[in-house]
Amino acid sequence: MESIQYHNRETGALETEKVYGESFLRWAYGNPLGPLALNSFIKKPFFSAWYGKRMSTPESKSRVAPFIAEYGLDPADFAESPDAYGSFNEFFYRKLKPEARPIDRDANSVVFPADGRHLGFQKASAIEGVFVKGQKFDLPALLGDAALAEKYADGALVLSRLCPVDYHRFHFPAAGIPSETVVLNGPLFSVSPIALRKNLGYLWENKRTLTRLETPNLGTVLCLEIGATCVGTIAQTFAPGSPVDKGAEKGYFAFGGSSTITIFEPGSVLLENDLRHHSAKQVELYAKIGTRMGYAS
Repeated sequence: MESIQYHNRETGALETEKVYGESFLRWAYGNPLGPLALNSFIKKPFFSAWYGKRMSTPESKSRVAPFIAEYGLDPADFAESPDAYGSFNEFFYRKLKPEARPIDRDANSVVFPADGRHLGFQKASAIEGVFVKGQKFDLPALLGDAALAEKYADGALVLSRLCPVDYHRFHFPAAGIPSETVVLNGPLFSVSPIALRKNLGYLWENKRTLTRLETPNLGTVLCLEIGATCVGTIAQTFAPGSPVDKGAEKGYFAFGGSSTITIFEPGSVLLENDLRHHSAKQVELYAKIGTRMGYAS
């Protein structure tokens, strides 16, 4: 299988992703025996819950230092020292120092909700060929609501993919008042490109959460979190109905890589040039939470 490449906004270079658990993913989604294991237990919530518990034991703490070394993480960004975490899971959804992720101050900007590799499309209903030719994005299935999908069909959509090596808290892309979160239950397939090249539908089949953010200048922004294999928890840490600032923490994923999806009302946002340029070539753009992904149009 081909490697996963992305454009790094910070370095300006095309880079190759170092995939955590790559051999397992390539076996599960590329080996003829993989579908049997996927459908028998890997996609089941109990498997992710079991693995999540393993990562929450005191013994799992021994994994922290080797992980930091192997993936080149900078402990200076962490809110706590690496030896302060009681388990690998606590380290996994660690907080960062505020200065490690400054929020774009332009009043008209919207920011990436998470560290990760992003694809952005100006028109949600026109998305096709994501990760592999012939795959079309199913917005009604994602939202679980045909009328809501019709309202947002011509709006901008940004898919933000978090790898296990990334900071795993997600944030609000704009200021506003968030609703209660709705949970749409489903299985827990991987959302790595290794899996999505086989079936993009994992994004709208998997368990996911949906929050509506009422904003002063963008209308209602839809904020979704997508569960995935070994994601034991999608935790929401905000207070529904209370105003939030742009870049404020919304929640976190417990162990496992996952994704967020942000969808805007038609005509409300113009995505950044580099995001649109690389996405048109099916190349993800790496950027950090708080940096600009677009601006009010």
